[in-house]
Amino acid sequence: MATIDLRTEIKEFLSSRRARITPERAGLSAYGGNRRVKGLRREEVALLAGVSVDYYVRMERGSLAGASDGVLGALASALHLDEAERDHLFHLARRSKAPTRRRRPAVTVRPALQQVLDAITDAPAWICNGRYDVLAMNHLARALYSPMLADPRLPANTARFVYLDPEAAKAFFVDYDRIVRDVAAKLRMEAGRDPHDEELIALVGELSTRSRLFRRQWASQDVQLHRSGRKRLHHPVVGRLDLDVESMELPAEPGLLLTVYTAPAGTTTADGLALLASWAAGQEKPTTEITAWAHRGSV
Repeated sequence: MATIDLRTEIKEFLSSRRARITPERAGLSAYGGNRRVKGLRREEVALLAGVSVDYYVRMERGSLAGASDGVLGALASALHLDEAERDHLFHLARRSKAPTRRRRPAVTVRPALQQVLDAITDAPAWICNGRYDVLAMNHLARALYSPMLADPRLPANTARFVYLDPEAAKAFFVDYDRIVRDVAAKLRMEAGRDPHDEELIALVGELSTRSRLFRRQWASQDVQLHRSGRKRLHHPVVGRLDLDVESMELPAEPGLLLTVYTAPAGTTTADGLALLASWAAGQEKPTTEITAWAHRGSV
């Protein structure tokens, strides 16, 4: 498979969002007690969006190429889409109108960016792409994510760790159930941005083949933005760490994200990071595996 089927993506996304909204939630009167559909009917969505029933049916069958931004916005409001879902809808529509290839994110990290990571000495920091490939890390991030880096396959990939090594991932991520939802949702968001990304398609295929949990999460059609937040980990050396996470897009490197993990001074987690840094100093090698992989330019 060289690309994701946009018509199928659109159909399944819109029908799943329609199915979750009751007439009461949409502000409509539900006539009759025996509704044959879950959620809203197509004609009810059309009414709420201010379009004809035939037009909405065409959209839900996968035809968004002619939809204006105004129509898409009205549809997003009718379906009560959140920010990530709205962005996903617009991504799908743009790809329908102009099926051109998106500029591929870099597969290696410029030396200057590695220098930036290395200059961050008190906080774990790494750079990844939208499919969760870890392209560069500082020494503290390597120490923090040592359970994931135990897999010799390069580049290290958070999604593979979460779904294909579930026992280790459950031991590492305190909120594992939330993580499995978030990772699948962010991968689907990335698929909407770039349905031609062959590496992403291959990753989704691998995870779908090998993980029933991923198949279930992927089928939900949920999407999510990469955002700042809180991540709770249980590190095998220093124990529980409750970390604040900041994820930032790199304007000069479209498709790449810089993520930094911090903790307020004086907290147990800040002490844990200091202990982790001491442990990492004894583990550090002159040339790390991830740096060696980056210089080879593999994917």
